Amino acid sequence: MSPHRTDEALTRRERQVMDILFRRGEATVSEVMADLPDPPTYSAVRSILRILSEKGQITHRDDGPRYVYLPSKSAERAQEDALQHVVSTFFDGSHEQAMTALLRISDAELTDVEIDRLRDRIRRARSSGR
Repeated sequence: MSPHRTDEALTRRERQVMDILFRRGEATVSEVMADLPDPPTYSAVRSILRILSEKGQITHRDDGPRYVYLPSKSAERAQEDALQHVVSTFFDGSHEQAMTALLRISDAELTDVEIDRLRDRIRRARSSGR
C-alpha cells in the first residue's frame, strides 16, 4: 500500500468511515464509532483511519490529546474522481456512453425542469472548455 495513492479501492468499512467524515466534515475516533453500524473496536477504527490517511483520503489535526479527522478533499471532488474512474474503467473513457447508461437505468422519467438543467450544465461545461 503506497502512501497518498487516492485511486486505491476502499473497503466497505473505509467507505462507511468516509461517508461519516463527509457528512460531519470532521470527527474523532469516538464520533466515527458512534455513527458506524455495528462498530468494531476503538483500535480497529483507529486502524481504519490510519489506512485512510496512508491512502491520502483523510488528514487530521490535533485537538488537545486527540486527533480530529477530516477528508483530504471535498465530497464534490471525491464524487468527480470516483465517476472519472468508473467512466475510464467501464466505458473506455466515453462520457456519452456513461451518461446513456445512467439514463437507461434511471427508474423515473426526467422532468422538463431536470432536462433543462442538464442542458444548461452541458452548455456551461462546453463554454468552460470541458
